[in-house]
Amino acid sequence: MSLDEAQSRAAAHLDGPCMVIAGPGSGKTFTILQRIEQLLKKGVRPEEILVITFTKYATKEMRQRFYEARRGKPLPVTFGTFHGIYYGILRWAYGWDASCLLDESRRYELLEKAYRESLTGDFLREDTEEKKDLLKELGDEISRVANCGWTASYVPKVTDRQRFLKICRSYQQLKRRENKIDFDDMLILCRNLLRDHPDILRKWQKRFSYILVDEFQDSNPVQYEVLKLLAAPRNNLFVVGDDDQSIYGFRGAKPHIMQSFLKDFPTAGRICLEVNYRSTAHIVSGASRVIRHNRERFAKNIRSGREKSKTVHIQETRDAMEEGRYVLRKILCLREEGIRAGEIAVLFRTAREGGLIAELLTRQGIPFDRKEQERDLYHHFVGRDLCSYLKLAAGKGKRKDFLRVANRPNRYLCRDALREEEVSYESLRRFYCDKRWMQERISQWEEEMETIRLWTPFAAMEYIRKKVGYHGFLKEYAQKMQLSLEELEEILDEIQQRAKGCKTLEEWFDLTEECQREAERKKRRRREGGEESKADAIRLLTIHGSKGLEFEAVFVIRGNEGSIPSRKARTAEELEEERRLFYVAMTRAKDRLYISYIKEKNGKEQVPSRFVGEVMQAEDYSSSPSSNS
Repeated sequence: MSLDEAQSRAAAHLDGPCMVIAGPGSGKTFTILQRIEQLLKKGVRPEEILVITFTKYATKEMRQRFYEARRGKPLPVTFGTFHGIYYGILRWAYGWDASCLLDESRRYELLEKAYRESLTGDFLREDTEEKKDLLKELGDEISRVANCGWTASYVPKVTDRQRFLKICRSYQQLKRRENKIDFDDMLILCRNLLRDHPDILRKWQKRFSYILVDEFQDSNPVQYEVLKLLAAPRNNLFVVGDDDQSIYGFRGAKPHIMQSFLKDFPTAGRICLEVNYRSTAHIVSGASRVIRHNRERFAKNIRSGREKSKTVHIQETRDAMEEGRYVLRKILCLREEGIRAGEIAVLFRTAREGGLIAELLTRQGIPFDRKEQERDLYHHFVGRDLCSYLKLAAGKGKRKDFLRVANRPNRYLCRDALREEEVSYESLRRFYCDKRWMQERISQWEEEMETIRLWTPFAAMEYIRKKVGYHGFLKEYAQKMQLSLEELEEILDEIQQRAKGCKTLEEWFDLTEECQREAERKKRRRREGGEESKADAIRLLTIHGSKGLEFEAVFVIRGNEGSIPSRKARTAEELEEERRLFYVAMTRAKDRLYISYIKEKNGKEQVPSRFVGEVMQAEDYSSSPSSNS
């Protein structure tokens, strides 16, 4: 494989700073490896070369390709992640080992303790799933502000600023007491070490005379500070990235870091790799049409190195179930055409949105691989509530089911009324034999369950929401527990949407049990270190999880306002990141790209994403209306 003109210039760059703007599929990894070869030919010692990537997987792949290019001849070029390299420097300086690292489970225990210490008359949500969510959000917030260098202007989202600062201080103290550091500490402590100890800094500057960074747009401010310290004074810093693919704002990464590089190093070389060798001309044209709507970006003229082939297809569907069935039909067609399952990917904005596709593939017995596991909806308290209601409706309810939903909504039933091992509506009426109004309330509950016994699960859930009063309970619960009612409603909507394919309550019970068994099997395999075969399995990925990957055929589902862009994206900066996310999704496809959106969700009209509209401004797409239009 030969280098094109821009790749050749990038690979030939020797001394001083240089920024390579590398569009999707432009051969950036190949270019980085070729530059390493050029450095070695110019007499640079291999141990002086440091190559930094963002993930262990990327590091392994880069190192493997380098060794293959060298025909297996080992050379001491250093490949590593930011965290791996920076932690290595800390280990050298302080003699630390793996026991100093705070594992995830202990981290959440310390976060919970720090949160509890910050409370003044409030309480931590006791529901296990809600507690996990709260602590994850809190941990993400702390990471975000740490990666930005603990900026004083940071405005937290998970709680008020005063409490957030109190939690942060408490969490830091708890870590110090245990002599532990987390991943964020690795970056900050390495920066402080190099900044405060010039002799140590000089040692590492001498060790790594040439530094190459992949996916530079994903760097956060603290990582960049350390890079500048290490590269000085010669500044042989070669960074490769694409501001249009900066999608990790939640980790503190911003596309402006590439513009900052040019300000910090005004004499830096600037090279743009504009040929996409991965995707067909139609896909490149459609994706370029979308990303040009962003203002904060380097101007580029990305073009395809391939001929035009299949156009980008946009599919309108009635609802999530029809969308899932459409994707399933197309996957079966692609397989008949000879496209391997491993070359087909279904991408979505959040892990939850991929659940229905996973269930449909499970029903059809089609193997699939899922990188990010969604939180099991059926284990969420909303899922457990609905399951108890439907078991009561089917006549399969046990004491635990009565206990679970007795006061959801509030029926003023006391726990003493449910003490018997075998609880029934009759036993409840006996307990309240002297209260006619309570007997009537219990009988109404029984009649409601009798009413929906033979209904479809979808219709039964709709009745529980609106007639039984479960929606009212959720509203009160969200207010009391300071939860987002909108998020709880989304979970309820998703469970109801997935139920559309089931005709009977029994069928729904079988489906949920099989999904939970499959989730447990996957957890067990992960715990045991077993790897599933991915060679012939459909890939289900969030768009974030698909970064750096490519597939023959890609489906981007749920292309609606509120999904992508997310309803949480309100500022111009946040909307631009959502557009970059959509751009990343489109450019994962090599030959076939299918984008779908839904028209209706639980009776509410849904609007196609503005990004879908931007694709449709081009002439490189085809579209089909819903079969039920």
